[in-house]
Amino acid sequence: MSHGVRRARQSPQDIEARRLKEASKIQEYLDLYNNVMNKKTAKEWSQEAFDLTTQLLRANPELYTIWNYRRDTLTNGLFLSKTPEEINNILASDLQLTFAALRQHPKVYWIWNHRRWCLENTPNGPGTEENGEPGTPNDPVGWKRANWMKELAVCEKMLDADARNFHAWSYRRYVVASSPDSRPLASELAYTLKKIESNFSNYSAWHQRSKILSGLWESGEKTEQEVKDQELELVKQAFYTDPNDRSAWLYHRWLVGSGNDARILEREIAVIQELLDIEPDRCIEAIVHYKRLLIRHKPQDADKLKSDCAEGLRTLSRVDPQRRRRYEELEQSILGS
Repeated sequence: MSHGVRRARQSPQDIEARRLKEASKIQEYLDLYNNVMNKKTAKEWSQEAFDLTTQLLRANPELYTIWNYRRDTLTNGLFLSKTPEEINNILASDLQLTFAALRQHPKVYWIWNHRRWCLENTPNGPGTEENGEPGTPNDPVGWKRANWMKELAVCEKMLDADARNFHAWSYRRYVVASSPDSRPLASELAYTLKKIESNFSNYSAWHQRSKILSGLWESGEKTEQEVKDQELELVKQAFYTDPNDRSAWLYHRWLVGSGNDARILEREIAVIQELLDIEPDRCIEAIVHYKRLLIRHKPQDADKLKSDCAEGLRTLSRVDPQRRRRYEELEQSILGS
């Protein structure tokens, strides 16, 4: 009986038949694997070798050695006799192969890596004129543009399936940074907001947001001052929605940074103080951290701030005894400074 459904009873003959079938599949896989590895050892760069890697990677896309060998068969063999258009078609086919593999194995690094390689090795064309108009047959990077344009859609499909897939977020950053057609950072910021609002616990989306904001500040498109107040309000919503989630707290600490702005420190300490009754452990740790940063701005209140930090750390030692030694050392450091 399983989940209320009676299992059909199998005869010894059925069990043996299933065993033999499974054994046959395993042997077929091992024969294929050994055949490919023998060709790799012999440095065979033939079409047959390439086709065999396709079969093997469809069966097991986690074999990074076979992905490497597949690329070798292309660069050392097949590409040498192909036209740029034929090379582009092969790479477009490999992009389809990797997408199918990612849908079943979304966190296998080697698949994402091969996809990058395909994009980076797409040849120029179909146009040959340097000033050919984008989007026309005269576009000198038309093939590259077409392949790269699909990548954000691939990322979105993968993140719709798992919004916290670190590999997909990392690949999305790569695509935004490398695409021939630059994507406005503001659009990426809006995308991360959509993902965060659907799930405040999405650490990868918060991390992506921090990377985008850093880029906006460095480019001068936005100033830290105008952005931080809005971002801190967003984090406040996350705190009240799920005060126990670590993702928003880490982002909050990144926003506050080294505490150069006393105004922000005082305001955020007051905000967190309001949350103290809801999530004391996380709040106390944050309050201690920010009051410690505030000491250098308010030397006249140093004794009071240090005393508050010490009291908070003693409370944490009681409620979180496994890290008691850490809290004690931090208290000694604060009181001794």
